[in-house]
Amino acid sequence: MELTGRVAVLTGAGHGMGAAMAARFAAAGARGIVVSDVDGRAADAVAAAITAAGGRAVARRADAASRSDLRALVEVALTEYGRLDVFCSNAGVAFGTGVHASDEHWRRSFDLNVLQHVYAAQAALPTMLAARDGYLVITASSAGLLSLPGDAPYSVTKHAAVALAEWLAVTYRTRGIRVSALCPLGVRTPFLVDGVRANHPAANAVVAMGPLIEPEEVAEAVVTAMAEEALLILPHADAGDAYARKAADPDGWLRETVAGLPSVRSAAPNGGR
Repeated sequence: MELTGRVAVLTGAGHGMGAAMAARFAAAGARGIVVSDVDGRAADAVAAAITAAGGRAVARRADAASRSDLRALVEVALTEYGRLDVFCSNAGVAFGTGVHASDEHWRRSFDLNVLQHVYAAQAALPTMLAARDGYLVITASSAGLLSLPGDAPYSVTKHAAVALAEWLAVTYRTRGIRVSALCPLGVRTPFLVDGVRANHPAANAVVAMGPLIEPEEVAEAVVTAMAEEALLILPHADAGDAYARKAADPDGWLRETVAGLPSVRSAAPNGGR
């Protein structure tokens, strides 16, 4: 899908990758952008910057784990711009905890990392199916393809997000709906960099998997992949190579991953990488 003349809704778009995608969509000629984030001020700032650059955007505060909030975002797109072409469910959460994480952490991880995407599809599909045209972009993670040592809830829920993207693609492709799962490795956002500086095992594991890239590089990869209608968006080439090795030899991949754990856990903080 080319983005010229399209209308897009993005969650988690007040910061990081979501903000970069919103700006890049506008630069690609989108007709309108609905910028949403639980941080309403951040969403306002992103929408204002898009407008100042000559694009069209509105901001709304929304909890991406709320079915009603996501339905409301679709209504905003239809009211403000008369159509809905793209829904990027991009918000996410990570706690850096293991299998003994609290019930609250497990539930919040499922609410935001899985059910958000379910609710986004439920909200967007009726309009898209009526037009026989639409695109769902689900922000998962390479953790959804390869796992992430140090964070069980994140790994499990990101695998579920990839599975949902696959199911939606299989089910609705013949009805005009394209679906992509965005699966980056490390992206230089404050959340990740702060974790690396704190020597957190999960953050160190992300850095060990490949170099950090900028949110704008992710946004560029998304636009390119959408034009190609790719199921998996892999801004890091290393992720695709590792995923192929895992598929070809799961036991070998497991040995390789386990062998890397000691160095990951002892890695020095390196926020500048």
